[in-house]
Amino acid sequence: MTSAPIGEDDLQAWTDGRLDDPRRAEVEAYLATRPEIAAQVEEDIRLRDDLRRQLADIAAQPVPAWLRIAHLRAASRARGLSRVRAAAAGFALLATGVAGGWLMGRGQMVLPERVPALEVAREAASAYRTFVVEVAHPVEVDTSREAHLLRWLSKRLGRSLAAPDLSAFGFRLMGGRLLPADAGAAAQLMYDDAGGRRLTVYVEASAGTETAFRFRQDREAGTFAWIDRGFGFAVTGPVGRDTLLPIAEAVYRTFEADAAGSDKRAL
Repeated sequence: MTSAPIGEDDLQAWTDGRLDDPRRAEVEAYLATRPEIAAQVEEDIRLRDDLRRQLADIAAQPVPAWLRIAHLRAASRARGLSRVRAAAAGFALLATGVAGGWLMGRGQMVLPERVPALEVAREAASAYRTFVVEVAHPVEVDTSREAHLLRWLSKRLGRSLAAPDLSAFGFRLMGGRLLPADAGAAAQLMYDDAGGRRLTVYVEASAGTETAFRFRQDREAGTFAWIDRGFGFAVTGPVGRDTLLPIAEAVYRTFEADAAGSDKRAL
């Protein structure tokens, strides 16, 4: 009898230690011949375990009202889309510390060969490290020409781009720049606070079709990244995961509102 091909469910079950001995041996043999997939699995296990340790206290807190089922259903009915539920559920999994290395998005599992949100997180973190240390030229266009900056970036990215207001978190917009990306262009908006800490918001076109949320810790900086409407978004800063999460939520809501407004204007 021929065994079924190794799939997403098998990899997740292996990660969680839920496979029986014969199937576990088959998965381990599969991973042994695919080092890239094995490395991704190990990275996701590490991220999951790190998040669980860091979020042990948060897991005991009540679920926020905006993540409750009644709210999600109302939002879904109002928009006629399931994306809100998937996106909010992704944040909820991260916030409660039960998120594993594999997150559901739009009814499909993210394949381990290439996780779009994780790719966006890596590119955003790389761009952050490159420009956050700049003293004379941290941004290409500063806030004295904010309207021009946003029109320029929107045109190059092919979508309306608003600058999230992060003043509630102590960060003000410094400006932004255009960057190269695999699918064309990417935009980076840079913010700083009174203490000189810098935070970036990164947007690029992405081939991913799922809405998936990822957290990545890279040296001193953390990054939250997600995919929505064919674009990848990321927020990177030298702050802890707990501090970065509400900032990422605020950025997410800004871009959701901006995209919804664009949809209405297009009707």
